[in-house]
Amino acid sequence: MASEKPMTPADLRNAKTPPTGLSGPLVALWHAAKGEWDKAHAVIQDDESKAAAWVHAHLHRVEGDHSNAAYWYGRADRPHCKDPLDSEWQEIAGTLLVMRG
Repeated sequence: MASEKPMTPADLRNAKTPPTGLSGPLVALWHAAKGEWDKAHAVIQDDESKAAAWVHAHLHRVEGDHSNAAYWYGRADRPHCKDPLDSEWQEIAGTLLVMRG
């Protein structure tokens, strides 16, 4: 039986609905890609994982709340990102998709 092709950040961004079987942080990134900040934030608000903290930091950068973003980067054990927002989204999505296997 052939294995499925791994999902890419582009696949995630272009999906019409959140693909099934995604972690909360990846679902939040899908919503973020659709411009649905409130939905993305609601998905990860109570998730205490480092992956969720990284997405949370990104969302607060999108919002323009850099001090809140700095807090969440600390929770994620990640440096405060200065890259363009889309580049950071791509990095987070790529990393989390690889981690999911």
